[in-house]
Amino acid sequence: MSLKIEKGESVSFLGANGCGKSTLLKLLNGLIAADAGTYKFDGVVVDRKKINDAAFMKRLHQRVGFVFQNSDAQLFCADVFDEVAFGPRQMGLAEAEVRNRVGDTLGLLGLTGFENRVPYHLSGGEKRKVALAAVLAMNPDALVLDEPMNGLDPRTASWLTEFLQTLNAAGKTLIISTHHLELSREVSKREIVLSEDHRVERDRML
Repeated sequence: MSLKIEKGESVSFLGANGCGKSTLLKLLNGLIAADAGTYKFDGVVVDRKKINDAAFMKRLHQRVGFVFQNSDAQLFCADVFDEVAFGPRQMGLAEAEVRNRVGDTLGLLGLTGFENRVPYHLSGGEKRKVALAAVLAMNPDALVLDEPMNGLDPRTASWLTEFLQTLNAAGKTLIISTHHLELSREVSKREIVLSEDHRVERDRML
């Protein structure tokens, strides 16, 4: 496949299970390297050498946030505060700034008062919000979401759709893998369909 995603775009990847959507998102976030071909982020080739460069990967993950399909795979701290604070602390921010970011992000997602809650005891929708908060606390340029509607109740799904629209309107680049055509049409301005043999079958503006 060959494609380019511009800053500020909102793109959805669709296709059958096994077509490579999740693998592509992991590649975009630097979690895996391409076996062939070239992936560039902001003009820099992201290859195995770069992935093994801790300083580079720290900068990449500050700019590209990844929200996993399964929130349980992303949440690992003892409470919500530390979960959301983890990224800013890794960035080396002063603790006062970390607390400000955590407070602001939790407020943005309607999670004020959840600071001392244990992530594993939250509902599916609340876990998704905490995972999103942990990424947004680093203020990334691009947000990559793998099946963000998976397991959400209709109310939370509706909230997430509106929230993603707001983020994109504020200038965030959105890259979404989804089976939900409704989410794609409501949030994205560009739709890319992958075929079962891992090729771009259709790439169109909405």
